[in-house]
Amino acid sequence: MKNSTYKKIYLTGSILISIWFGLSGFFELTRNPTVWDVTRKLGYPEHFIYILGVFKILGVILLLIPNRFNRLKEWVFAGMLFDIVFAFFSKIAVLGLSSVTDTLIAFVILAVTYYSFNRIHHIIFTAKDLDR
Repeated sequence: MKNSTYKKIYLTGSILISIWFGLSGFFELTRNPTVWDVTRKLGYPEHFIYILGVFKILGVILLLIPNRFNRLKEWVFAGMLFDIVFAFFSKIAVLGLSSVTDTLIAFVILAVTYYSFNRIHHIIFTAKDLDR
């Protein structure tokens, strides 16, 4: 694929994942009853819901800044992956397998976006990077 194709995929994925996590963070910070009821049913404490909301909003802001902070964006992608993985397994444990469709969709969007991000920016980590 051409680099311009990866840029389009990355831009589209970044917008979709930013809407997803941005709305989720907003709903967590504003105590939206639907989000709070499900998250509390999954067993997460109130203070954790606020922390998730803050970090989701900060991550979205960072992700949408073009051509800057690429190393930090790696952390944003990792944080989003952790959020999706924990939501997936929490929902399976508490709500059942039929409740994880949204997390699977978010995972696919995140994975494709991250792959495109790496193709555009050619971020390659080597053993030498670990020594720094």
